[in-house]
Amino acid sequence: MAVCARLCGVGPSRGCRRRQQRRGPAEAAAADSEPDTDPEEELIEAGPALVGNEPGPSASRCSLLELPPELLVEIFASLPGTDLPSLAQVCTKFRRILHTDTIWRRRCREEYGVCENLRKLEITGVSCRDVYAKLLHRYRHILGLWQPDIGPYGGLLNVVVDGLFIIGWMYLPPHDPHVDDPMRFKPLFRIHLMERKSATVECMYGHKGPHHGHIQIVKKDEFSTKCNQTDHHRMSGGRQEEFRTWLREEWGRTLEDIFHEHMQELILMKFIYTSQYDNCLTYRRIYLPPSHPDDLMRPGLFKGTYGSHGLEIVLLSFHGRRARGTKITGDPNIPAGQQTVEVDLQHRIQLPEAENLCSFNELSRVVLEVREQVRQEQQRQEGVHEDDQGPAPPAGEPPAKGAATGSAEGCQEPVGDGGVAAQQPSQPGQPFVLPLGVSSRNEDYPRTCRMCFYGTGLIAGHGFTSPERTPGVFVLFDEDRFGFIWLELKSFSLYSRVKATFQNADAPSLQAFDDMLKNIQSLTS
Repeated sequence: MAVCARLCGVGPSRGCRRRQQRRGPAEAAAADSEPDTDPEEELIEAGPALVGNEPGPSASRCSLLELPPELLVEIFASLPGTDLPSLAQVCTKFRRILHTDTIWRRRCREEYGVCENLRKLEITGVSCRDVYAKLLHRYRHILGLWQPDIGPYGGLLNVVVDGLFIIGWMYLPPHDPHVDDPMRFKPLFRIHLMERKSATVECMYGHKGPHHGHIQIVKKDEFSTKCNQTDHHRMSGGRQEEFRTWLREEWGRTLEDIFHEHMQELILMKFIYTSQYDNCLTYRRIYLPPSHPDDLMRPGLFKGTYGSHGLEIVLLSFHGRRARGTKITGDPNIPAGQQTVEVDLQHRIQLPEAENLCSFNELSRVVLEVREQVRQEQQRQEGVHEDDQGPAPPAGEPPAKGAATGSAEGCQEPVGDGGVAAQQPSQPGQPFVLPLGVSSRNEDYPRTCRMCFYGTGLIAGHGFTSPERTPGVFVLFDEDRFGFIWLELKSFSLYSRVKATFQNADAPSLQAFDDMLKNIQSLTS
């Protein structure tokens, strides 16, 4: 009904097909196109009669059907491609015009950014309409960011339209410990149109070039890939050659260069575990976090150092008075999907004076004082709720309005609209040096910071056994870097922003983003 009303302008008297059906035989024969007999089209044509928008006898009898074809091409080319199949059902004239490749060339360009010279396709007998319908539109649901289900290790896949291909790029952190280096990436699969019949899926895993693969869209926000020729993944030198090649790609070194025995074991374990999948994987959608003007820094993806596990990818997001870092890639201790750090933006930490900056005991004293303050506030909050006979808030939620908050010295911090302690842009950076005894994979960390907050970090034994949250310090260096001091581990992690641009990755709503976080966390809980 809506389609017909939109096309005809004001209803049956302006050239609607239902009006034309009431004309005499001579008038009907003079019409440029005859109505189709498809039941679905008859429903469309019958629609305007239900609108009741019948103008008077003097109304103009002008309709889209009377416009010249070249003008209709321009009109149709400006509509979303998903609306065009409905237009094709209106009449044979519209259907004939919609075979014009100019329309589909524009839809490929405007909706999917395909700027290639699509006229080259004519050589292979593939039209722009084929590219849109059988490639771009058919696989539109897999565009964006995804996390593969590879046990505790996870990963980051970015599916993009690249020319006349759809390519799945696996994003890898830079080689340890160069956290500021750009991300690396390699193709896992590609989809393209070889002939008019259907799109071809090819596996790109291994070192023998593209070979036959398969993609299945399992359900909303989930799809799977399968390689049908896994022999292409094998190397002539056997598993030893495959391992040496993987080690150079993954770590940028040889096993002989790694002297730490525990690190060697972790690397060998990861190779054995990940190589068994042979690019037969299930992927779940990942959204980038929504941002707010009052956020402490711009949220997004970061590369972080994790000791012997190397560099991992973390998603930083803000939730009112708290910030959370969720692992996109993980390890056997803390798997992908888990919340690695949580920052209490209500509690600033004042670093020790310059002469005590290198004292681990002094930093521990300050942090533990804040932890005790947080514990007392939670107890008071629970007491208030018990007195009011109301349910206590879930663990980890911000205190009730009016609850005392403050820094290590106990002074209250002003809170902005977004729940973050108000910043003072004119405040100069303060000196920062890691205390003696705190280890860091990257010694090239900034020597000044903007501010510090109390936080907790998740630690666990191998296999995610006995997980617990331990106190630490969140250190904001600048807009693109932050750090976290793990007090119990006497370790420091440096995080640097992933500066790649990702399309089709923004969360449609805050609720959708929160649901995504819960989904990926539940898989490894």
